[in-house]
Amino acid sequence: MATNERVRRAINATGALGIPEQEVKPVLEHLLRLFDENWELIESEDYRALIDAYFELKEDKGVQDKENVVVEHGGSSRLSKRLRSQEPEDQASSTKGNSSQILSPEENQKPMVNLREGVTFLKKKDSVSSGCSNSCNKVQQQSVTCERKRPFRIISDITKGTENVKISLVDEIGHQDLPKFTYMPGNVIYQDAYVHISLARIADEHCCSGCSGDCLSLPIPCACAHETGGEFAYTPEGKLREEFLQACMSMKQEPQEHHFVYCQDCPLERSKNEHKPDKCNGHLVRKFIKECWRKCGCHIRCGNRVVQRGIACKLQVFLTGEGKGWGVKTLQDLPKGTFVCEYIGEILTNTELDERNMKSSGRERHTYPVTLDADWGSERILKDEEALCLDATFCGNVARFINHRCFDANLIDIPVEVETPDRHYYHLALFTTRDVRASEELTWDYGIDFDDHEHPIKAFQCHCGSAFCRDVKQKRTRLAMRR
Repeated sequence: MATNERVRRAINATGALGIPEQEVKPVLEHLLRLFDENWELIESEDYRALIDAYFELKEDKGVQDKENVVVEHGGSSRLSKRLRSQEPEDQASSTKGNSSQILSPEENQKPMVNLREGVTFLKKKDSVSSGCSNSCNKVQQQSVTCERKRPFRIISDITKGTENVKISLVDEIGHQDLPKFTYMPGNVIYQDAYVHISLARIADEHCCSGCSGDCLSLPIPCACAHETGGEFAYTPEGKLREEFLQACMSMKQEPQEHHFVYCQDCPLERSKNEHKPDKCNGHLVRKFIKECWRKCGCHIRCGNRVVQRGIACKLQVFLTGEGKGWGVKTLQDLPKGTFVCEYIGEILTNTELDERNMKSSGRERHTYPVTLDADWGSERILKDEEALCLDATFCGNVARFINHRCFDANLIDIPVEVETPDRHYYHLALFTTRDVRASEELTWDYGIDFDDHEHPIKAFQCHCGSAFCRDVKQKRTRLAMRR
């Protein structure tokens, strides 16, 4: 195989884990010198030596150590974090078969590299030893030292091929169990939720059956733009229009300045006390995006079909190490107004959510549920099966890992109408509120009321770190009142 082709395959393999090409190339060049151009050692076990070397060097960036050291772990040799450079005459390596591998999700086994404790550093001398060739000479190994190593785990694609792009999971800390959930690219009804999807319910005036091609290219916006004031929410580049995004952000950050509606019989209050519910506290009337759909005459690549086409950004789940558990970061620069992903979960009624939480032992970790109340109050009384929420605790997509941040998060959730005009159910899409740089963690404001002690899911202790953190402010207020 040509060297250039092998380099390309190595870069593609590491790129799937979010490792930038410009950062992996120097590591690859170093390994080639170290392994005396032996590509088999680099390519074995899905480029394990290269991936391990990159994260080890990244962890100890700036440290220069010229010891000729490799690590032997569980019968498999790999670079130690002390390996930085060595003299040409000492270039040597050793690999052997190992049951601990980076496995693809399709193999449905242990998709991780687990570097446990008890690692022995070995100094190599003379000839090269390789478990992949009978012609290789035996090597004399001398034990140097032992030290404890932290676990390191990788899953190359948590979506199992269900999304347009692979989404990797990387744990460089090793203090958290791998998440247990079923990945779903779309919302699914749990049991009693009423979601009525029917072409007959979409009136001709609420779709653009007469359009063709790209609706955004029309001189006059079609019927699907009526919801956003006669102009589409998206630009030709597929980003949110600045005016629309700013209006949505104002509603999120200053809801008291906008219009609220009040249910005659509020489902939230009814779930707290069925026999004597309190008065409705009000629901913010939010802006919707209406996308073209199957009854429309435009092309599937129409510029008004963004959310329904799915994830296009390169994302990665990682362990934050800041008390927030798992988080999500982008592996590419994201301009302001970019669609990142939809919040996916099981569609539950509020009653089902209450019942689910009453049955839990209290030890399980829950994702914070999303109440689909953007259009509540438009009807006098809402039936239980029409008062819906999304719960991603057991089934969901990458959005379940996105952490909360009060007020100044870099993502915002916006309701999107796609396949039904019935706004008891809608899609919840996450867009960037500003330019976001590659490797930056993604966050969104869950809209949590930290003083609502009767919410089905109790508000957590906020670790968002924002200067506008509502949890911290409320704690200071309560402390001042006690004085």
